[in-house]
Amino acid sequence: MPAGSPSASAVRRDRTEKIALFRYQLIRAAADAAVTTRQRGPMVRDLAAMVHPGPFGGTVTVSKDTIDRWIRAWRRGGFDALKPRSRAQGAVTPAQILALAATLKRERPARTSAQVRRIMMDTLGDAPSESTLLRHFRTLELPTGVRDVFGRFEADYPNEMWVGDALHGPKINGRKAYLFAFLDDHTRVVTAGRWAYAEDSVRLTAALRPALEARGVPGTIYVDNGSAFVDESLSRTCAKLGIRLTHSAPYRPQGRGKIERFFNTVTSQFLNEITTIDSKTGEVDAGVGSMVTSLDEMNALFTSWVEMVYHQAVHSTTGQSPLQRWDASWVGQKPVRKSREEIAEAFRWSAIRTVTKSATVSLQSNTYQVDQLLVGKRVELVYDPFDLAGLITVSAGNGVPAGVAVLSEIRRHVHKKAATAAADEAETGAKNAVSGIDYLRLVEDRHKGTMAGEPISFAKASTAKRPAVVFVPTAQEAVR
Repeated sequence: MPAGSPSASAVRRDRTEKIALFRYQLIRAAADAAVTTRQRGPMVRDLAAMVHPGPFGGTVTVSKDTIDRWIRAWRRGGFDALKPRSRAQGAVTPAQILALAATLKRERPARTSAQVRRIMMDTLGDAPSESTLLRHFRTLELPTGVRDVFGRFEADYPNEMWVGDALHGPKINGRKAYLFAFLDDHTRVVTAGRWAYAEDSVRLTAALRPALEARGVPGTIYVDNGSAFVDESLSRTCAKLGIRLTHSAPYRPQGRGKIERFFNTVTSQFLNEITTIDSKTGEVDAGVGSMVTSLDEMNALFTSWVEMVYHQAVHSTTGQSPLQRWDASWVGQKPVRKSREEIAEAFRWSAIRTVTKSATVSLQSNTYQVDQLLVGKRVELVYDPFDLAGLITVSAGNGVPAGVAVLSEIRRHVHKKAATAAADEAETGAKNAVSGIDYLRLVEDRHKGTMAGEPISFAKASTAKRPAVVFVPTAQEAVR
């Protein structure tokens, strides 16, 4: 591949993005504006002493001066300022060092990570940090002699940390449903919640994106290692919005108790009131309550239950309902918000295309007009997969901006991968109840009345078409 070819440029752009993402994830905690200069020093020294997974595999170490330089760049120019201007590679720590540490641990399992480090320092003059050794021993399932501490943790303020996870639910029309949910750690407010037919990054995006618009941008998102949560698209989204993305260690659920308890509540209070039915075969599950035959119904009922039941119930630990605690915690301060344009940009996808002789490019069977000067060149299109008729920016070689792609002929409004998520709710469903008491329908009617500012009669059952499923900001949020 010639060094100056368009393909080589695309490879360089991808490499640059990955390096910037690696740098961002490394410095994010130390670069936080809430961290004082006195606190930052030890944090940077610890980072410099650690061995980090490299952006392209292997491990790397980074000097204190380099970390300080990256922090200054991040504060000055955000994510883009972390992109390298020229090729750079941190010093690599040989794998043999970690192998030696494992050997020392295996020959005497009672050795602590501190003792192993002392032995290596005495014999080699260098060694990974204790925390790095501890993680390495745990990865190898070697005894560490350190007891797990599952003490209660709580964020100090709202939007400091959202905890996310996915819950496996019942089958609807023969297809398994999954709930993507995010919980604000301080208030227990459900910032995002959406049922889907697949546990993938597209459905995760569909849940998270409107939550960021409605509730603000959290400082940290804490998730497990499910495939949707380790997808590179989530890492890039968080990096673009300045969110610290943290993954829990496998089988080590510290800090995840609240979301797990919420899922227990969903199961006992919501799913137990659901009866799923296959609209094609007529097969009904063994449950009682609201009869559900589509995700549209499932999401509408779930949103109403969250807003009218879960958010209103007093929490045993805080002594407040999640919504009361959320509103009270924002007195005198405002959540960090990003514009719709900034959020949309963070969730964009990209594609490489060659411009035809007629100065057009094709994307998902759609045709777009670009600048005549780009004829015959390979360009990068950056677009919203959920809105192919919207803004599509064009970049030429080396990421040089080259205007926008103007829609000429449209056959798809949504990317085919994103369309599967949109189609999840395109079903029509029954609205009848299994028994005489349809609890969740009554909750839904009450929710609709609250949104419309009208009193609700529980003697009436609504048959109107449901609105789009969104979490509506409270009155206090609306004025922020």
